[in-house]
Amino acid sequence: MEKMHYITATQFCHHYGVERSFIYALHQSGLIQLVEEEEALIPVEQLTDLEKYTRLHYELEINPEGIEAITYLLQRMTQMEEELQVLKARLRLYEEDDAE
Repeated sequence: MEKMHYITATQFCHHYGVERSFIYALHQSGLIQLVEEEEALIPVEQLTDLEKYTRLHYELEINPEGIEAITYLLQRMTQMEEELQVLKARLRLYEEDDAE
């Protein structure tokens, strides 16, 4: 079984100058997972997303609800692009069958 690695919320907040309330707001909206022990722990695998959310919030002044909406729309767009690729491949198969 693979051991997960974590960073404390305090370390992240200190390094990026982020308020802990922002981290907890992201957690409450389901954008990030926190492991609650003596202190809130953030899985290292989520740091890339958390850094992106931090930039959206502090540089573009987007609130956690807006970040949640943006994240949903980007995920949906990715799903649609993947579906489009599958449909294009399927169409090519039909076009090749008609050409023969």
